[in-house]
Amino acid sequence: MGEELKVIVFKLGEEEYGIEVNKVQTIERMMPITRVPKTFSFVKGVINLRGVVIPVIDLRGRFGLPESEFSDQTRIIIVTANELEVGFIVDSANDVIDINSDVIDSPPDVVGGVKAKYLRGVARISEERLLVMLNLSEVLNRSEIIQLESLEG
Repeated sequence: MGEELKVIVFKLGEEEYGIEVNKVQTIERMMPITRVPKTFSFVKGVINLRGVVIPVIDLRGRFGLPESEFSDQTRIIIVTANELEVGFIVDSANDVIDINSDVIDSPPDVVGGVKAKYLRGVARISEERLLVMLNLSEVLNRSEIIQLESLEG
């Protein structure tokens, strides 16, 4: 038997993705983002969350997906990746589910246009529902983390 994982489900377009709950600090509604010059295009800027400056990344941009307008459903998921707090902009975050690590298969090379290195795997939730599990340590690679650390106040 694999281990039970609690996973936050979020959407980018029609695809559902998952991040383990223990990596997530908080989920926030969209808020004003201060632009920062000379950063990667998917780095939207920084937010001031309760006195802490946090870099914010548009996951659509990170994954090479077309950008979309923000809506009432848009959320910023604050995660801890490699000891760095980062906000991920997602289309919506609306579910917490339990999955068994046994149902997570290795990722195919590309899922919904997202390269496999960003993915931990694909979880089969049901016959018609797949959940793409993120590999947070790859979503932010070393050089990007160094650049983002310089943004933190």
